[in-house]
Amino acid sequence: MISIEEARDLMEREIETDALRKHLLAVSTIMGALANKLEIEGEDKEKWILVGLLHDLDYERTKDNFAQHGLITVEMLNGKLPEECLYAIKAHNSRTGFEPNSVMAKALIAADAVSGLIVPTALMMPSRKLSDVSVKSLKKKYKDKSFARTVSRENIMICEDLGLERNEFFKLALEALQEISDALGV
Repeated sequence: MISIEEARDLMEREIETDALRKHLLAVSTIMGALANKLEIEGEDKEKWILVGLLHDLDYERTKDNFAQHGLITVEMLNGKLPEECLYAIKAHNSRTGFEPNSVMAKALIAADAVSGLIVPTALMMPSRKLSDVSVKSLKKKYKDKSFARTVSRENIMICEDLGLERNEFFKLALEALQEISDALGV
């Protein structure tokens, strides 16, 4: 299995845009926090972190052919990650036709979506800082369908399949991202 350090090197080589690198870091961090909450330990927790870090490795290549998004990443990672991780990456994009049939796959979908709500919320704060975001502000932005309109609220609610109520999930994800706010630049 690829190490986290090797995965970061691969991400740096494959991803050109700083914003996408930060997104991958955010999703990876949320996946790690979810693994902690769900009491997933050791190598299994590392898999969750890796899936978050690598799930959009092909995004820049597939953004104009989204049905391939995730599938090319899996080709790139074949032999480097266990099958459960590769499947979660394929299933995070509903257009691939792969159903999220594991806790990891569902967690990736929810983490991916919630990161797309939290960071824009921080950027709307006068300070432009995650430290000023609260669960209350996330709830408000979540309800405003015109805010971060490409973020699937339905995907965020997959947190319930993980045994987490929405506000509990917001709190977990927000606190995780606040810990890496310098790396995210917010």
